[in-house]
Amino acid sequence: MGLHEYIDSFESYLIAERNCSQATAQEYIPTLVGFVDYVVTAHNISEWEEVEPAHIREWVVSLMGRGLSAYTVNKKLSGLRSFYRFMLMRGYLTVNPTRKVVGPKKEKRLPVFVREGEMDNLLDHITFPDDFMGKRDRLILMMFYSTGIRLAELVGMDVQSVDFYTNTIKVLGKRNKERVIPFGAELRQTLKEYIALRERVNGDESPCPLFVGKKGGRISRVAVREAVHRYLSEVTTIKKRSPHVLRHSFATAMLNNGAELEVVKQLLGHESIATTEIYTHTTFEELKKEYAKAHPRADAED
Repeated sequence: MGLHEYIDSFESYLIAERNCSQATAQEYIPTLVGFVDYVVTAHNISEWEEVEPAHIREWVVSLMGRGLSAYTVNKKLSGLRSFYRFMLMRGYLTVNPTRKVVGPKKEKRLPVFVREGEMDNLLDHITFPDDFMGKRDRLILMMFYSTGIRLAELVGMDVQSVDFYTNTIKVLGKRNKERVIPFGAELRQTLKEYIALRERVNGDESPCPLFVGKKGGRISRVAVREAVHRYLSEVTTIKKRSPHVLRHSFATAMLNNGAELEVVKQLLGHESIATTEIYTHTTFEELKKEYAKAHPRADAED
């Protein structure tokens, strides 16, 4: 088998055995194809057994030289590591050269979030159009901020994902893992009103996507991003105004109001508590800023 055929086998493995979605599996492919092209062109390599740690380090350096961020390069390196683990597991290789390669140091960037007062202003005082699309967009913003779900999870929700008996929603997260998230009285009422209107406007076809586009059918990710960006622009000056920023905002608000880190981890669907811990740094930095603004002797010399 050639170098590229192993990549096809890896993609099939991710979908069939790792239970990844087709979209997630295909995210690996450009990285692996790019790596193959690099080692073939730069080192005339035709077999995976010929790849050495030095070749991978040179590839990493070439990626950095193209201006890619440390985060992006590490993500590509992680994809290559996953591929090599697959090759070892299948018995195609006996050595994993990625084990001797260290990725570039990443800058620790704190999550960007919208302040609670700004979100209150958005949901309580900004005027949304008094039609189906206006009510839909307001619910989208409320859903992100009240539950912390991901963009793909919101787009994939059906009406049947909402359980008014338990006041929970069921979402399909990464690696097709289901997660059940509770919601409060305000979101419950808004959901009830929206679903009743949605059924009058769009009917009750099956499957029945919760959020629909202008022409009917499941709403697109692009439409959601555009709506979120448009309305966040009315209440905040932060540069990033995306659904993921609202996910950050949810986590930060939860921790600022006394939620346990483990609870936030479960609600967000993180596999590791280390991923959730970044929000504790965010809340601590926010506390320092508030202290500096509010305490009369915050700037006093020692």
